[in-house]
Amino acid sequence: MPSLKSGLASFCAFSFLLLQLGSTEARRLPTNPQWVKLHALRSQSTSSELAKRQGATFPVYTFTQPLDHFVDTGFTFEQRYWLSDRHYKPGGPVIVFEAGEGPGDERMPILDTGIVDILANATNGLGIVLEHRYYGESVPVQNFTTDSLRWLNNEQAAADSANFIDNVTFPTIPGDLTAPGTPWIYYGGSYGGARAAHMRVLYPALVFGAISSSGVTHATLDDWRYFDIIRQYAPASCIAQVEKTIDEVDAFITSPKAETRHAIKAVFGLQNLTYDPDFASLLSGPLGAWQENNWDPAVGSTAFADFCDALGTPDNAKIHTAQGITVSNATFNYAKYINSTYVRSCRPPATQDECFGTITAKDQYLATDLSQTWRTWDFQVCTQWGFFMTPPPDPAIPRIISKLITQEYASLICKLAYPPGEHFQVPAQPNITAVNSLGGYNIAYDRLAIIDGEDDPWRGDTPHSPAAHPRPDTTLRPFKLIPGGVHHYDENGLANHSLEPPQIQAIHQQEVEFVKAWLKDFKAPSN
Repeated sequence: MPSLKSGLASFCAFSFLLLQLGSTEARRLPTNPQWVKLHALRSQSTSSELAKRQGATFPVYTFTQPLDHFVDTGFTFEQRYWLSDRHYKPGGPVIVFEAGEGPGDERMPILDTGIVDILANATNGLGIVLEHRYYGESVPVQNFTTDSLRWLNNEQAAADSANFIDNVTFPTIPGDLTAPGTPWIYYGGSYGGARAAHMRVLYPALVFGAISSSGVTHATLDDWRYFDIIRQYAPASCIAQVEKTIDEVDAFITSPKAETRHAIKAVFGLQNLTYDPDFASLLSGPLGAWQENNWDPAVGSTAFADFCDALGTPDNAKIHTAQGITVSNATFNYAKYINSTYVRSCRPPATQDECFGTITAKDQYLATDLSQTWRTWDFQVCTQWGFFMTPPPDPAIPRIISKLITQEYASLICKLAYPPGEHFQVPAQPNITAVNSLGGYNIAYDRLAIIDGEDDPWRGDTPHSPAAHPRPDTTLRPFKLIPGGVHHYDENGLANHSLEPPQIQAIHQQEVEFVKAWLKDFKAPSN
């Protein structure tokens, strides 16, 4: 196991690198054991960019939930929620935001100027952010071992929300606002978007309407469309450079000659990274920044644009390297970028295997104290969701990630991080059937809105996937694709909504219109 001194040096060295991997809030990064390590370090060293921009504060309360809704364990925990009554008038709906796989307190801007505030303002509604079990401070266990995580699943989380909607009393709001006597509109983005859709399907008597934004309702083992959508929608000249590099690197790294494989790693400054798939994986790191693009510069990141600038424009130039191999200018520029960002951030006494290795640094995946917050979402990935990012299965489709990133490699995290417990064992493969049986690509219900971004790399897992069937867009079943939109583009907003881009103003207005139309049909039970 690496020494404490080595580990601290490695941690500090990553400070620049991890800033490029995006915030810890709801934007899900690709699942892969190396990215998990990098993102885990970042989540311990920085708070989300969205949280840093928080303006107004809102009171936080807790609601008592059972540890297990289906078996009486005798244990309970406190689930946090935040309340905004700035627009509420008696008779108005409750607009609840599913905080998903992150701390609820990082979602306050959505309660302040984002979609929850927009809908509450338009409907005299009460705004809520509801924290998910095992995230933030809504943690029911004392550690994140495999056994302790066994109550973290879709079924328990859905039952939490249903129990909350059915039984909560608000300290500052008189009267009974539980469902079905009050209409509840459930909103979520990404995983939270899938949760919102599932809540409408599973608990239609409690959830009057739901909005699934970039909702990943289709779970899959081999999620090759993630990077392929980036290939299709990112700037063409940049992608041409990436494709050329990956083709060239794969030819070198799969050479039968050890000296050739060593040489190409050395060009990238990674000659001391032992396991070749770890090298190939690190080259995919900059691509994940695509989903951090946002229409609001204060929320988004320029990391992907910076990466593309570093690659330069396509040409036919060749570079004879000091390592004795000849590479394209695209590969040479890619190598300089990896060297100047990732590699330079890994400083002695940390080794490259400690910084970037997976099977060569296994012990780093076994910490289970409550500070290891990365373990929660990846446990969900390994048990029910999948989303293991790989290249396209069809060799005729161009690749922007290496063919060494197989499903076996991408799913290594499940074996490295979650050894069998006394009471629970992670399955050999995630039980994606448990997700897809709720509808998958075809999930639909009256008063369930599907909102996706055209350029979102997660779109392949939503009902707007290229693999899904087209469907009409109606008021009762809205089905909307935001032009140029990336991940849950409708979620955030500005204090002055007139300053938002036209497509964002449009989708916000459409959401207000169909929610108000839904509410006209609400009739409280006579009893």
